[in-house]
Amino acid sequence: MAKGFNRGPAMSGPSGMMQQLQKLQKQMEEAQTKLAEETVSATVGGGAIKVVMTGDQKCKSVEISPEFLKDADVEMLQDMVLSAVNMALDQSRELQQKLMGPLAGGLPF
Repeated sequence: MAKGFNRGPAMSGPSGMMQQLQKLQKQMEEAQTKLAEETVSATVGGGAIKVVMTGDQKCKSVEISPEFLKDADVEMLQDMVLSAVNMALDQSRELQQKLMGPLAGGLPF
């Protein structure tokens, strides 16, 4: 092999690449497990509505303050719930990118 192009023992041949892929697969599985366990939350209306979501984008809870319900109309309530859910989804995606992004950079292609 030409000088300066030696990939080293980790990438020498198909078995080295397979080992790297298996290691990467294990890391991705661990990151996915961590995403399922971690949560993010979004609140709107000064805390009137709170949505909690996991890193793998499963909604865990929606809390609506009883005080808010006294004066809220249906359309405002719907808009605020929608807003809180979308904010929680955005935060969940950011968490996912934070945990999974570095792994995508490790693909040996």
